[in-house]
Amino acid sequence: MWMKILGSALVTVSCSGLGMWKAEQWKEHRKMLEQIRKMILLLKGEILYAHAPLGEALEHVGRKSEGAPAKLFCQVADRIGQQDGELFYDLWKEAVNSSREELLMTEKECQEFQAFGEHLGYLDLGMQERTIELYLEQLGLSVDFYREHERERIKLCTSLGFMGGLFLSIIMC
Repeated sequence: MWMKILGSALVTVSCSGLGMWKAEQWKEHRKMLEQIRKMILLLKGEILYAHAPLGEALEHVGRKSEGAPAKLFCQVADRIGQQDGELFYDLWKEAVNSSREELLMTEKECQEFQAFGEHLGYLDLGMQERTIELYLEQLGLSVDFYREHERERIKLCTSLGFMGGLFLSIIMC
């Protein structure tokens, strides 16, 4: 009898923990998108106002920031510095694909991030500014969506985790 009660309690607690973990992932995803947005704004400033070359701008922004996006920016800057003759888009796409798990991006967000790099490296200053503005607008919409739905998603995940644990406990007994 005590083993069943203990097992039920452990199942309920672990399912609740799983729900809380999923809710925390939602928060972390939003925070990561906000960090990328800040970094793109810094990149815009480096390119437009400091007139820094793309590799130098990416390196400055990467060193001022932290986390997976900063690592990605520094990685691309290092590859540009090696001057292997590769296209910027190929370097960018490869770096984004290798960092996808760390960036916590959905498939759509990853494609948008890659497309951002496609148009960044070879255009004149005005087109680069418009490319950055377009991506910032897309990123802003994503951040707003995650921020708007954060409270309900957290409640949903934690409630479903707890209720799922209770349901499994009832079925097991």
